[in-house]
Amino acid sequence: MTTYTQQVAGVGHTFHGLVDLMAKATPLRSGDELAGCAAGSDAERAAAQWALAEVPLATFLEDLLVPYENDEVTRLIIDTHDRVAFAEISHLTVGGLRDWLLATAAGPNPAEVLRRVAPGLTPEMVAAVSKIMRNQDLIAVARAVEVTSGFRTTLGLPGRLGTRLQPNHPTDDPRGIAAATLDGLLLGCGDAVIGINPATDSPHATADLLHLLDEIRQRFDIPAQSCVLSHVTTTMGLIEEGVPVDLVFQSIAGTQGANSSFGVDVALLREANAAGRSLRRGTVGDNVMYLETGQGSALSAGAHLGTGGRPVDQQTLETRAYAVARDLEPLLVNTVVGFIGPEYLYDGKQIIRAGLEDHFCGKLLGLPMGVDVCYTNHAEADQDDMDTLLTLLGVAGAAFVIAVPGADDVMLGYQSLSFHDALYARQVLGLRPAPEFENWLQRLGLMDEGGRVLPVDAATSPLRALTGVK
Repeated sequence: MTTYTQQVAGVGHTFHGLVDLMAKATPLRSGDELAGCAAGSDAERAAAQWALAEVPLATFLEDLLVPYENDEVTRLIIDTHDRVAFAEISHLTVGGLRDWLLATAAGPNPAEVLRRVAPGLTPEMVAAVSKIMRNQDLIAVARAVEVTSGFRTTLGLPGRLGTRLQPNHPTDDPRGIAAATLDGLLLGCGDAVIGINPATDSPHATADLLHLLDEIRQRFDIPAQSCVLSHVTTTMGLIEEGVPVDLVFQSIAGTQGANSSFGVDVALLREANAAGRSLRRGTVGDNVMYLETGQGSALSAGAHLGTGGRPVDQQTLETRAYAVARDLEPLLVNTVVGFIGPEYLYDGKQIIRAGLEDHFCGKLLGLPMGVDVCYTNHAEADQDDMDTLLTLLGVAGAAFVIAVPGADDVMLGYQSLSFHDALYARQVLGLRPAPEFENWLQRLGLMDEGGRVLPVDAATSPLRALTGVK
């Protein structure tokens, strides 16, 4: 085990191995304090960041944070690493990578260059460099990366901001779901996915919701994809029964143990991906997986320990989940950044930082990355913090965000973004929906050529049937 030392203001700091160094270099968050791996002071954190900047990138291919023999996520990372792509940056340290990323983002054809090296980056390298970057650095580099995916709409295009329309209902009442769906469509939301978190994971209830969403989509010829966020095995069973499944959903994490707590492994996820693609329901692409992540999930599952039994920081483990996602070529990936609670991200500042980190890391690794800009009511955060994070993510080029009626998810009991919030971001930042969805909105008279949502007469709207009014 390598010991790292660094002096700051005449005081020496020692870090016992790469796991310890990465954890101590991480910007402050309550989850790492809970795990017992956070820096004890700002000075120790600065010393760790200084020492981390000097670590060669090649070290991360040899000094593994989670043992290869014990963890299939580590094996996936190492076994699929593209050394040809890595060659272009293999001489760099973590600090050198930061400089290279910023120079590339400011140079010609940054998207092409960053796409070329992405297969050579491991999650640990990307997590490491994020720890020594300011918020503006994370935004500038993420904005330079272009990652697109497609099913019935094309997501991730420059100048576009997609939205997941989340019409959750505490009892899965079809009328309540239809009303929330209508609300979102009238405000230009739903181009990323119309996705329901079901109140129960029963196959029958999931099938009913899938039929409901597919009927709405076909009835109004909506170029969008639907998803009911049941466990992957539930969805796979419904595929076999002929239920209309567009996207296959699953929560994932950055260690084998954490994924086991979700009831999945890499082989099962690959099988689910193949099952979804076999239906050939997409029109502009065949990306069928929808994956959610979140900092703190491994710790909450007690599956956060790495080499030497030391706790790995939650941001690094989050980034390792993106290796699992990258293997599946998903349509959508999003971190539910503040959902797990203040035990892991205590306040608005920590949530904002984590959201920018997750977006940067996922996008740099080649994922169509979105963010659920959210918090729970017992966190030291409010909608002003969410406004800030939404605006920063819009500047950074997020593929999509999640929106619910009134920003209040009455089924899951947390605060997210409203449909109006998404309109705000598009308006002030000059962003538009996915092109296929935008064309549909314009055909129905719901949006003008300038991307502005138009007022609608409920008596004459083509969508009036969703209200149950004849």
